[in-house]
Amino acid sequence: MTHPDSGKNVPPQYNALTKQEAYVILQKGTERPYVGEYTDTKDLGTYICRQCNTPLYLAKHKFSSHCGWPSFDDEIEGTVQRHLDEDGDRTEITCKNCGGHLGHVFFGEGYTAKDTRHCVNSVSMKFIAEGEPLPPVIKVPVAE
Repeated sequence: MTHPDSGKNVPPQYNALTKQEAYVILQKGTERPYVGEYTDTKDLGTYICRQCNTPLYLAKHKFSSHCGWPSFDDEIEGTVQRHLDEDGDRTEITCKNCGGHLGHVFFGEGYTAKDTRHCVNSVSMKFIAEGEPLPPVIKVPVAE
């Protein structure tokens, strides 16, 4: 199924995406700095993948890096994949379940004791407040 806003093939089981969400998640775009919905959010809860609902980050790992995007120093184990960008300078992070683009991860900046900064586009995530139920993860069978 072609998503009406993206021009890309998106399995119909995934959550529908707006044009901006599709640009970032499917086409590896970047939202402008300091405009994201979650840049300054400090509430407790879980950040999930906007496309497939996979839990990605816990609010306790979020910190203020003043870079213009939400920053985390750790991910929920086994949910985020890392890929070297084509330029060879940066490491892209994607949702391990659906492959949606999240942002980039940086090392050695000294922001936290873990010395890691996941710089994530707000539009790639949804925030679920602590105490609220997490939606089921959408898993699409792999074609053989």
